[in-house]
Amino acid sequence: MKFSCDRAALVAAIGNVSRAVSSKSSLPALEGILLRADDGELTLSGYNLELGIWTVLTANIAEPGSVVLGAKFFGDICRRLPGDMVTVEVDEKSVATIKSGKAEFSLIGIPGEEFPELPSLREGNHFTIERELLRSMIRQTLFAVGVGEVRPIWTGTLFEMKENRIRLVSVDGYRLALREEAVRGGNEGNFIVPGKTLGELEKFLVEGEEDVQLVAGKKHVLFEIGDYTIISRLIEGEFVDYASAIPQTEKTVVKARVAELIESVERASVLISERLRSPIRLAVRDDGIRVSCITAQGKVFDEVSFLEKTGEDVEICFNNKYLLDALRAVESDEVRLTFSGNVAPLKVQPVEGDSFIFVVVPVAPKGR
Repeated sequence: MKFSCDRAALVAAIGNVSRAVSSKSSLPALEGILLRADDGELTLSGYNLELGIWTVLTANIAEPGSVVLGAKFFGDICRRLPGDMVTVEVDEKSVATIKSGKAEFSLIGIPGEEFPELPSLREGNHFTIERELLRSMIRQTLFAVGVGEVRPIWTGTLFEMKENRIRLVSVDGYRLALREEAVRGGNEGNFIVPGKTLGELEKFLVEGEEDVQLVAGKKHVLFEIGDYTIISRLIEGEFVDYASAIPQTEKTVVKARVAELIESVERASVLISERLRSPIRLAVRDDGIRVSCITAQGKVFDEVSFLEKTGEDVEICFNNKYLLDALRAVESDEVRLTFSGNVAPLKVQPVEGDSFIFVVVPVAPKGR
């Protein structure tokens, strides 16, 4: 196997594909990147048995073949090469010679045949969605995905398709995040994508203008984004009845400026730490929203004005992180807060429309 290609393009591809490479595995090939040279193209693939990423580069192929090279070493070598072009030649013992400018490295590889076959997905639910729109939807729901020792079904986001609309829903037992938008194509159905996959996917959506092609099968989902293809195992099981967790009553409704609320809650969170945990107390009165917190270290009191208030006064406590996560996910200047009482979950929505809904469960108050 022998090929040469643009070094900068190769370095970028290694960095992106490495996101699906195992940091430690009982199968050595999973800690490397599969390089396959054939028909004037170089394919780089990473796969950890849950998530797979691959891309194709234009290259001068002198001799076709394949090899698996350690992702970290290969990436570090290519980043430090001095020239604009790089040449890789692999012998019959899978030893790669990497040259650029006057620099030359030798790196022991693994035969390409030992790399596990990536899943293929030719049939499934196909639809198209704008890149920036998908990024926004993931950003507004990923924060509510469960982590750690939670129910497995909570570690993913539900993709729910119906009538040319897609709804993303995440829950973790303490909060809920929902975002809905129109898409092109697709049949009715739903599937659950791991939160880790969406975290990696979001990084590919930062740059570029191409739409994202999505194919959902029974056990895997595939995303095509520009020159990259991402395939992930789906989470199996029945998603929770999230609709029942969304409050339906409205005792108090407040319209407020998002930035002012975030700044006030951040100020009140200064006295909170892993050792000094205490909730943030919101007291909604006719003259404003009083924000306070009391810990063993001290007390803090602040006040935020609102744009509009209807209904009765309310006083309620929240985990500061959960409340901030919801407010920071609001992609607008103003927000509508709906309280259903002093112990009921808070509903966070846009002032107009219902493109997103965040629900935050309150916590028991502590001493004043």
